[in-house]
Amino acid sequence: MTGAIFRLSAQEKQLESFLKQEMKERRIPGLQVAVVSKGKIVLLKSYGIGNLQDSIPVKNQSIFAINSCTKAFTGVAIMQLAEEGKIDLNAPISHYLDSLPVNWQPIKIKQLLTHVSGLPNLLNLLNPATNGLTGFANEEALWAKVKTMPMESKTGEQFSYNQTNYALLGKLIDKFSGQPFDAFFRERQFNVAKMKRTVFADSRDVIPHMTQTYKYVSFIDGQRLKEDKLINNYAEFPLFRRTASGLNSTAEDLANWIIALQKGALLKTRDAINTLWTTGSYNNGKATQWALGWMAKPRQKHRAVIATGGGRSAFFVYPDDDLAIVVLTNLAGAYPEDFIDEIAGFYHPEIPAYDPISALRMKLKGQGFENTLLAYNELKKKNTSFNPSEADLNDWAYRMLSNKQMREAVEIFKLITLLYPDSWNAYDSYGEALLKYGNKQEAIQMYRKSVELNPNNNGGKKVLERLLK
Repeated sequence: MTGAIFRLSAQEKQLESFLKQEMKERRIPGLQVAVVSKGKIVLLKSYGIGNLQDSIPVKNQSIFAINSCTKAFTGVAIMQLAEEGKIDLNAPISHYLDSLPVNWQPIKIKQLLTHVSGLPNLLNLLNPATNGLTGFANEEALWAKVKTMPMESKTGEQFSYNQTNYALLGKLIDKFSGQPFDAFFRERQFNVAKMKRTVFADSRDVIPHMTQTYKYVSFIDGQRLKEDKLINNYAEFPLFRRTASGLNSTAEDLANWIIALQKGALLKTRDAINTLWTTGSYNNGKATQWALGWMAKPRQKHRAVIATGGGRSAFFVYPDDDLAIVVLTNLAGAYPEDFIDEIAGFYHPEIPAYDPISALRMKLKGQGFENTLLAYNELKKKNTSFNPSEADLNDWAYRMLSNKQMREAVEIFKLITLLYPDSWNAYDSYGEALLKYGNKQEAIQMYRKSVELNPNNNGGKKVLERLLK
């Protein structure tokens, strides 16, 4: 008896070709993808190599680090406690946690979840090479230091992606779930969604079927290399940080978790899910970039809520389309969030067109980044509601900058200043990119404009002082 022969559909062949091209361009060793449609996994595929040292291919059972995608799980855990009446999202954290500095006490739980707390970032105290506790005897010593640090900003005024927020949320979960957060996650999320291969761990742990994570570097031991070198990525996530970045999983497990969430197995009511995926607000009433543990991407059609982690893993949920996409890679700097909308386009062709960044990216892939303003104007003429936000453009440009796509990043930063001429941050970011691109004189002009718009831009002032010496 011969085995069954499975033939890919034309759509699947096109998607596979697209994924392989993205892997080639981004130099991604290994990748998993899962697609959920109408409550079922309709695609589960693995590509490439999970361990280059031994040429071990990626399989559907291979486990990947998902880093900050963990925050979406923390958002669900907090909502579970809120549904049970154990915490109030709009209450100050001082109602629940003792011994907090005076400036921390009025901060609301929702402001922690949406990164507008203004808290000092404990990540700045950790070992920059490993994110480990080097320099501190224990967690208590670290917290003692964090509590003496000044606030980064006034609460509710600015967005700042901050790990202190989620470390405090972990303390809330420990206290009000009645068990350590890792046990609470396992009991109330992993077990319910039948996530057999999802585990808290870091590079110090030995995990069966774990892929090796890699990154490209241009410096080693202080010496610039002639060309980028692929090295093993090493990261530590001390226990108190694992509500922010500690999970490892598979595309299949994450797909099953999304299905469980949408079917009401993790949260009891549709209102709770809606709250989870609704943005917070700044003090001026404007919406924040984040919902509760998730980033929100409001669009004219095909809205999305997303989670990204470590520049290597991401998943998007399109609530109005009953669609979700999961992409996991083993390369820091792969940024799958840049092409997930295009994957979604194989199932709902309109989706990429309604995400301004995806639409602009796809057009520039064909026309070239030197035509950025022209491409923007063409898209705007075709669709008057085409309006990429400053934050989304800025995030995209910084991702390209980190991947040494200097010319492309500079063009997008320049576009931001044209679209948002009153934004001091736009000129500050453009100045930073120009400086890295080697254009010192124009960088000076941008930093001057930034400081003119915001005299409190102390960072920009320091850069200017250095450049004008």
